[in-house]
Amino acid sequence: MAEFEFWVNGMTCEHCERAVTAELTALPTVLGAHVDAVSGRVLITTSARADRADVERAVEEAGYAVSSWPSLSQND
Repeated sequence: MAEFEFWVNGMTCEHCERAVTAELTALPTVLGAHVDAVSGRVLITTSARADRADVERAVEEAGYAVSSWPSLSQND
């Protein structure tokens, strides 16, 4: 298992948190997600290496955009 932290722009409420959480946890390798709309911080727990493109697409499906990737490199 691994944890990855990143930030998402545009979230303002619990609905935003639920939408991002639902999209992220639909990914096969994501076991859980903690989403905080106030700070924009997202922490995901994965069963395998997280694919940055898949994570970004999931966030975009929820209607938001990843703004920062301090702990997930482009190659992960």
